[in-house]
Amino acid sequence: MVQQQIIALLREQLPADCVLHDPEDLRPYECDGLSAYRQLPLAVVIPENTEQTRTALRLCAEQSVPVVARGAGTGLSGGALPLDNGILLSMAKFNRILDIDTANRVARVQPGVTNLSISKAADPFGLYYAPDPSSQIACSIGGNVAENAGGVHCLKYGLTTHNIQSLEVLTIDGEQLTIGSAALDSPGFDLLALMTGSEGLLGVITEVTVKLLPKPETAQVVLAAFDSVDAAGAAVTAVIASGIIPAGLELLDRPAILAVSKFIDAGYPEDATAILLCELDGSTVDVGVQIEHVSRVFTTAGATELKVSQNEAERQRFWAGRKSAFPAMGRLSPDYYCMDGTIPRKHLAGILNTIETLSEEYGLPICNVFHAGDGNLHPLILYDANKPGELERTEELGGRILEACVAVGGTITGEHGVGMEKINQMCVQFNNDELEQFHRVKAAFDPHGLLNPGKAIPTLQRCAEFGAMHVHGGQLPHPELERV
Repeated sequence: MVQQQIIALLREQLPADCVLHDPEDLRPYECDGLSAYRQLPLAVVIPENTEQTRTALRLCAEQSVPVVARGAGTGLSGGALPLDNGILLSMAKFNRILDIDTANRVARVQPGVTNLSISKAADPFGLYYAPDPSSQIACSIGGNVAENAGGVHCLKYGLTTHNIQSLEVLTIDGEQLTIGSAALDSPGFDLLALMTGSEGLLGVITEVTVKLLPKPETAQVVLAAFDSVDAAGAAVTAVIASGIIPAGLELLDRPAILAVSKFIDAGYPEDATAILLCELDGSTVDVGVQIEHVSRVFTTAGATELKVSQNEAERQRFWAGRKSAFPAMGRLSPDYYCMDGTIPRKHLAGILNTIETLSEEYGLPICNVFHAGDGNLHPLILYDANKPGELERTEELGGRILEACVAVGGTITGEHGVGMEKINQMCVQFNNDELEQFHRVKAAFDPHGLLNPGKAIPTLQRCAEFGAMHVHGGQLPHPELERV
C-alpha cells in the first residue's frame, strides 16, 4: 500500500518524466558497475533541480521509504544497488558546470558532471582537476565525492577529499546544508572530510566546488620493465624512499600486460613479467633531473628495460594502456571481479605473492593492475558466472584478499568504497565499538536510516553471523567480552 502511495505522491508533485516505475524503464538502473548484484527499485526519480530533489526526499521521509542516490552508475562496490522497496534517486540531470573561478582556481559544478569534463572546461585557462579515475570519461563528480575516488595521479595530488572545497547537500528531510566554504579552511568539525566517502549514507549532494590546479609545464612517463613482480614492488618502495614523489606510479603484471597489448597498442614490452609506469611533472628542468634519478633507481632495482616518453602523444599512449586495463580483461574471461584494497608500500611484494598463492588455491586467474605508489591494489579475478558456484568462489577469494590486506596493516578499500561488496570485511577491519560509532554518526544525519540503508556499515548481528557466532534476539552472548 505504501509502495503504491509513494509512487502516486511522486507523480503528483513532480513532472511526469521525472518518475519511472514501469519494469522496462527500471531495468537500466538495476545495478552499478558491480553487475553481479542486481535488484529492480520500486521506482526511479530523476530530478532536474534542487527543489525537485527536496520534494522527492521529503515525500520519502514522510512515508518512511528508503532512498538510494545514484550518479553515473560506474561504482564497483554495489554502493548504488537499488532496494526493491525503495526509490532510486538519479542525479544524471544535474550535469552543468556552473562557474569556473580562475582567480581562486575553483569550479562550481553539479554532481552529474563527469570527471573529465571539468578538466576539459578548465583547459583553456591552463587549469585542470587532478583526480582521474580510470572511468573518468563517464564517472560523475558526485559519485567521486561519495566514494572518495582517486586515480593514477592521487599519489602526488591526493584523493577527492583533498581536491574539493565545499558541498551543497540535502538531508533526508530536504534540509539544505553547506559543508565547507569558499575559504581553504572552516571553523568547527571537518564535516567535508566526513561527507567525502560517505557513500550516500548521510545526504544527497547537489553541488560541488572543486579545486583546480595549473597544468604542469612538462610531464613525462618512465616505463620500466622487470622480470619479477617482487623486483617491481621493491622498485616502488625505492623510488619513494629516494625522496621522489611521482605524479603517478602504476604497476601491471604479465597477464595484465598481455591483455592490454591485445586491446590497444600501448607500447608495453610483452616479454616483461611486470612493468611500472612512473610519471614525473613540473618544470622542464626539474622533470629532466627526476627522470635521470628515477631511471637510476629502477636500474638498481633490477629493471630490464626503460622507456621514457618523448612527447605528449607517447605519454598519452602509455597511460591509455593503463586506463584500458579493465575493459581489456573482457577478452580474457566472460566475467571479472575488480577488488580494491590498500596496503603499506613495503608489503607490496609480499601481498602480491599471497594473491598468487590464493589464485592457485581457488583455481581462478588473477590479473594485477593498480596504483602501486600509494599501495592501492586492484586485483582482477577472472571467472565465468555461468558456471555453478564460481561467482560464490570468486567472492570468497576476494574476501580472502581483503583480509590479507588488513593483516599487514592495510584497509579493505582505497577508492571504490564498501557498498554491498565488502560489508562483511568491515567486520574484520573494525571492532564492535568502532562500528557502533559509525552508526551513531549516520544517525546524526539520518535518524531513521532511510539513506542507502544496508550499505557500508554492517550491523553487530551481521558481523556475528559472518564470524559464525550465534546471535539471539540481536544480542551477543557475554557482551562484556572483547571481540576483535
